[in-house]
Amino acid sequence: MEKNETHIAIFKGKAIRRKLVDDKWFFSIIDIIEVLTESTDPNDYWYRLKKRELESSEIELSTFCRQLKLKSGDGKEYLTDCADTEGIFRIIQSVPSKKAEPFKRWLAKIGYERVQEIENPELAQERMKQLYEQKGYSKDWIEKRLRGIAIRQELTDEWKNRGIKEEIEFAILTNEISQATFGKSIEEYKKLKKLNRENLRDHMDDLELIFTMLGEAATTRIAKTKDAKGFDENKFAAKQGGEVAGNARKELELKSGDGIISEENFLDAPEKLKKRKKKLLKKVEEIY
Repeated sequence: MEKNETHIAIFKGKAIRRKLVDDKWFFSIIDIIEVLTESTDPNDYWYRLKKRELESSEIELSTFCRQLKLKSGDGKEYLTDCADTEGIFRIIQSVPSKKAEPFKRWLAKIGYERVQEIENPELAQERMKQLYEQKGYSKDWIEKRLRGIAIRQELTDEWKNRGIKEEIEFAILTNEISQATFGKSIEEYKKLKKLNRENLRDHMDDLELIFTMLGEAATTRIAKTKDAKGFDENKFAAKQGGEVAGNARKELELKSGDGIISEENFLDAPEKLKKRKKKLLKKVEEIY
């Protein structure tokens, strides 16, 4: 599970944004209110709900919340009122909705699954694998995606140990790798694939994932061997790691005569059941 990112949970076909903080899920209150009330203006509903609850019971619902940056429909992150499972349970008490009870059961299930995952991390990976399978991704793609998540986690852990703390710093360093690997920032890459809130890596094909992994694994190795400290040194290491992957990508494109960067996304059908780069994958094995 990639940290510092906005994740999506599905309740009765509706998306609810969430973020993992200190091994606890925090959910977007606005998204939950929209699901429970079907309000056309959930922000206004939330404002009036807090006001009504304060006047009637003198309870400030905001005390159950914290603001976290979540991605919105425009692909940008905004501070959003969020609450953990316990806080959501309390807030729901103030929302008249027939969906409240089934939502509570759904929320409790998610919370319980997270406890299980903390006790046995392999469960998280297995659930993620099942989720990708349900979406229609191939087993080969899923293996690469899960391996990429592990490599990404190793890199972010390394960054934390080397003084990278702020979320914006993680984003800048990630962009350095992407720019050097593919010649595009994350935002530019998502724009190419016509993505908004979606996770870019969930819409990469096999080769895009492979070169992403190479850039991040190389960055981890360089940061370790050069003992990079602080933001500036790690930024330089990120650029060098991305260049390793970028040079390999260019060499493959030159020898194969085909580009690696794809405009395709998997919004309609994961991988679109296409194998247009199957031959290129064989060449990767032959060359590297």
